[in-house]
Formats: sequence, C-alpha cells, structure tokens
Amino acid sequence: MKHLPSIILASQSPRRKQLLEWAEISFTIQVIPTEETFPAGMDPIHVPIHIAQQKAAEVHKLYNKPYPIVLAADTIVVVDEQILGKPKDVEEAIQMLQLLSGRQHRVITGVVLMQGDRLVQFSDVTEVFFHELTSEQIKFYVERYQPFDKAGAYAIQEWIGVIGIQKVVGDFYNVMGLPVSRVVQVLERW
Repeated sequence: MKHLPSIILASQSPRRKQLLEWAEISFTIQVIPTEETFPAGMDPIHVPIHIAQQKAAEVHKLYNKPYPIVLAADTIVVVDEQILGKPKDVEEAIQMLQLLSGRQHRVITGVVLMQGDRLVQFSDVTEVFFHELTSEQIKFYVERYQPFDKAGAYAIQEWIGVIGIQKVVGDFYNVMGLPVSRVVQVLERW
C-alpha cells in the first residue's frame, strides 16, 4: 500500500480524528479558533469550503518552509436551502430535529488541503432521509446525547441515526464530518 504523507488536522472534531485514524493517515492536531463566518447570500454548496479555508489558513500561518500539509473541513446541514449549523441550546436542537423529521436534507462537507502555494479544495454532498421522529424520541436524544457540537443537531453514528435514518445516498462518512475516501485519493496524488 502506498504511504500517505503526514498532515496537520485543523479540527478538534473527535469524529474527523477517528476517521483519519481508521484510514491510517498520520496526523497531528493544531487548531486556531476562527469566526466561521461567510458572506450573506452565499450558495450553501460553497459555505463549508469558505469556512474550511479560514481554518486552514490560520493554521498554515504558523509554519515556515518546508510547509506541512494542513487539512481543514467544515460540515453543514441544508434543508429547504436553509443552513443548519450547531444548535446553541436544547430548544434549538429540538427545533432542528423537528425540521428534519420525516424529510430529506443534504449534508455538505467542505475540505481544504493546503501546503505552501498548493491548494486543493472540494465539497462532498450526501442526501439523508429521516423517518418521522416522535417528540419523545427527539427530546430523549437531545437530553441524552447533547448534540450541541453537531451541525443539524445530530450525529448519524449515534442513537438517532440508528433508529431515525431511513436511507443515505452518498458517502456515509461525509455525514460524520469527513469524506475520508476522497481525502485519501487526494493524498495519494500529493
């Protein structure tokens, strides 16, 4: 098997860390808090790449030649062209899950790999279909799993995904926060 280059992961996401470990990619974590803002009216498909670029650029500034490869990613949930970020409290998490219940939505992850003047960026889109969720199921999940660090107020690999998701069209791992097979393909060509 081809040896992949080591990277700097500009993310504190335990799910992205886990996915890179599963792919046996050597990495260290370096995070600089960023605003995670985007221009009003930006097409949702471009938002996660825009935010990932901000994250990658801040970490990249810390290094001199020879530059390491910095990987940053951002994941959003989109329903009816409305972007659902991370819920700020219990009420907002419940509202988000009620909005997703019985419906289809898109999960878009933007990925940026940066090394010196070299830049590779892409986004991956996965369609997720939820069964109808009861109020009791939603409240149980929010209280028990505290999904406040997750776009759309859920994690596909947790209880709500196991009992609530009807089907997924696209990369399952993209919904977890990183289309890791595409990252591996990029690193193999690096």
